[in-house]
Amino acid sequence: MSTTETAAQDIPKVAVEITVNGQSYRREVEPRTLLVQFIREELRLTGTHIGCDTTYCGACTILLDGEPVKSCTMLAAQADGGEVLTVEGLEKDGELHPLQTAFSEHHGLQCGYCTPGMLMSSLALLQNNASPTEKQIRKGIQGNLCRCTGYHNIFKAIEAAAAEMRED
Repeated sequence: MSTTETAAQDIPKVAVEITVNGQSYRREVEPRTLLVQFIREELRLTGTHIGCDTTYCGACTILLDGEPVKSCTMLAAQADGGEVLTVEGLEKDGELHPLQTAFSEHHGLQCGYCTPGMLMSSLALLQNNASPTEKQIRKGIQGNLCRCTGYHNIFKAIEAAAAEMRED
């Protein structure tokens, strides 16, 4: 056994209980486990992407207790007792969320890598502002980078989803 493996085994684990997409999970994790690692590796929910590990790109954005959080720089232990919503939690009973539909219909995605984070930041925005202006949309997704779309179609998608959500 290597020194690194021995050191990893010596790290005491902490218990965390986190509700993710409506389901409660209790796990023992190393205190240094990032929330994105917990989501992807412990729960096998791989929609939350790891893009930069520095909060720069926003691909790892989830909602924690209703607020957008970059899960690549937050520890799972910090989310203990919290409610997490990931991109997998947007779909309900086989129906896509209006944001997911709008991103597809308005070509708000290309490679799709940033899309989960964009969707989650957009959802937080629309939950707080049902009729955002383009300036408010820009501010609402400012922590999310897209290298493919040029953002124009993302704005159109968010505006369309906002209209759909207002009707519901």
